[in-house]
Amino acid sequence: MATCNDEKCFKHGSIKLRGGTIEGVVVSDKGRRTVIVERPLVKYISKYERSARRNSRIAAHNPDCIGAKEGDAVKISECRKLSRTKAWSVVEITKKAERGS
Repeated sequence: MATCNDEKCFKHGSIKLRGGTIEGVVVSDKGRRTVIVERPLVKYISKYERSARRNSRIAAHNPDCIGAKEGDAVKISECRKLSRTKAWSVVEITKKAERGS
């Protein structure tokens, strides 16, 4: 674990978590302190009486002390708006991705 000087960290900064929590998989960690978390959704379409699979992609803040990487299964929690796209923060890594060398 890295040291955390992040003012937007829910543990070491001034951000309070509230609202819901979601579990998903990190599909992108290219942004600075930002990850894109994807979770599968099943939407029922009444006209066709069928279900359709979709994905929900959520931008979440990734504090230095957590440091989630691509492929990790994470739990994210809702917080206040941190930027134009981010209103969620990574709370914990539930399962690390297998990284080959």
